[in-house]
Amino acid sequence: MKFSHQLVISSLAVLVLSACAGDPEKRRQAKDDFEYLETSLDQEWVTLPDAQPQFYPQYNIPQGEYRGKLGPDVDIRAPQQVLELIPGARVEKQDSEVTVWLISQEELNKVWDMLHRMVDEKGIELRTDTPTSLETDWVNLSAEDESYPIAGRYKVDRLETPGRYGFHVALVEWKEDNGTIELTPEIEDRYSSVMVNYITTQYDKQVTEEARIRALELINKVPVTMGKDRSGLPVIIARAPYDLVWSKLETVLPQIGFNITDKNRSQGTIDTDYKDPDEEVWQSLGVKPLTLSNKKYGLLVGDLDNRTSINVTDADGKPIPQEDLQTLIPVLQAMFDTSDKS
Repeated sequence: MKFSHQLVISSLAVLVLSACAGDPEKRRQAKDDFEYLETSLDQEWVTLPDAQPQFYPQYNIPQGEYRGKLGPDVDIRAPQQVLELIPGARVEKQDSEVTVWLISQEELNKVWDMLHRMVDEKGIELRTDTPTSLETDWVNLSAEDESYPIAGRYKVDRLETPGRYGFHVALVEWKEDNGTIELTPEIEDRYSSVMVNYITTQYDKQVTEEARIRALELINKVPVTMGKDRSGLPVIIARAPYDLVWSKLETVLPQIGFNITDKNRSQGTIDTDYKDPDEEVWQSLGVKPLTLSNKKYGLLVGDLDNRTSINVTDADGKPIPQEDLQTLIPVLQAMFDTSDKS
């Protein structure tokens, strides 16, 4: 697998920071001064004669040598939180590394495939790629709240144990201002979470898009059949909600010769002036031409909850013959199936 140059994940900036203006240093530092660093103990504690001092152990300063940043070097940004975008997933954070446990092997397969597709599309260069693990080259993570360019290398492992499926993300190397530096727990914690968030966000987008496409496929397959109204008169039945059928009728009627002259959605009425279209229209739809005469017709659209009725009348308000109504069914079916997915 061959990949091009390094990735610049611009969208990671959205996950890392809130879009606030100003100097990056000010977003990372406390706004007050740092004179407290010069504070010294001026005098020792003096106990009054015959007094019995009481000391609470919870305030004891732990003994030992501790390394950490002070003053302007302290990053005051809130810790990076892992976004729970995968339903049913469970997140574990340990030693600044992140593991996401999923509910099924199928979901893990989808995440793993999406991860490789993301790597390919974004041009992330891989140092290793096996069926259970991948390790990236340098990934540019620079964002608006960083004072200098930053980059990291990641290792992502696929995890499968009996009844458990997940993936593990670890930051393995770090650069600041184009120089490699030692990883700190703070850096590992923040930027491991950043990568997990990027992966789960991309997966959420994929799942959302798949759901949208499935929904569109369903609503664009509207069965159209012949039925009867409450009085026993013939009527067309479209097995879809009223709002959907109405919007489709507004689109398809002019394409099959019905020029809409007036309409009232709340009352379900559409007035039309019909003119038989060219033969090419019927050929393109693969249906026989309508048997209607070139004159005015009215459509009455009725809301039947999850179904919609369509009745057609002539200029005098009388229902057209059932034979003419029957010819409209395959035409509407073809138009509904090929209309824009909107």
